[in-house]
Amino acid sequence: MAAKGLKREQNKYIFLFLTPALLTIVAFTTIPALTTLSYAFFRWTGFHQEGFAGLDNFRRLFSFPFRDQFLMALRHNTLVFIGIFITQTALGILLAYALYRLKRGQRFFRTVTFLPVIFSLVVVGYMWQSFLDPYFGPINQLLNNLGLDFLAKPWLGSSTTALPTMAFINLWRWVGFPAIIFLSGLNAISTEYLEAARIDGATEGQVFRKIMFPLLAPSMTVISILTFIGAFEWFDIPFVLGGVSGNPAGATDTLALMFYRLAFGTADSGANEIGVGSALGVIIFSIVGIGAAVGSNVMRRREVEQ
Repeated sequence: MAAKGLKREQNKYIFLFLTPALLTIVAFTTIPALTTLSYAFFRWTGFHQEGFAGLDNFRRLFSFPFRDQFLMALRHNTLVFIGIFITQTALGILLAYALYRLKRGQRFFRTVTFLPVIFSLVVVGYMWQSFLDPYFGPINQLLNNLGLDFLAKPWLGSSTTALPTMAFINLWRWVGFPAIIFLSGLNAISTEYLEAARIDGATEGQVFRKIMFPLLAPSMTVISILTFIGAFEWFDIPFVLGGVSGNPAGATDTLALMFYRLAFGTADSGANEIGVGSALGVIIFSIVGIGAAVGSNVMRRREVEQ
């Protein structure tokens, strides 16, 4: 009985201390999100809400002229997710293993690896915009000086290179985060497993493939879900470098940029379409929520199997 009373007392204080944080989340995140989602089911004239519209805003979203924009933006988000997930995960594991094997200076190189993550996205965007300037940028000048002028391109001005270039910039900025997560996973592996494998004659490559990599499954789950969410909510880098229209010629358009254009209107798109924009917000929310849930379930099953 005393133990149960103590447990109830602990739960009371836990709830008491969590209440301010929970109220803050509900007031500034949950309620605004649900309110925004409800806008998809009403007609709007400018910022003035009219009558109930049912699913009409969703019908308009999948009709001309919004359908082609939506499909193109969805394709860009999907390509960015696939590209960033593969390269970011591979480089993150490689960097983590390199840091793990370091005997000296690990703290310094760990800081250097993570440093770009804390940079402001606006600063990162304009910094790379200067680097990639087709006329005065150091990257094209270096290529010209090396006699590789055929590789010098208007990286952010061409519809064929703009999206991969922005994905690379995003990779450069974020790769330190999975590297640190994977490094934490490697440090959490018991050295007894590794020593036993080495005593049995396993090479370092075999130790990594057969022991370390499978035991990184929990870290892989976290990185996979966060990468998926980030890719389908991608807004900052395309907005800073390509503008709200996804320049050049919509080659860097994303679902989040399209939502911004529809909800708030721009000089190019004209009047705002809050109802259609909110319908797109519902679609984005559904993609992210369902994708993250399914991915989490699949990855955790693999963890159990391993």
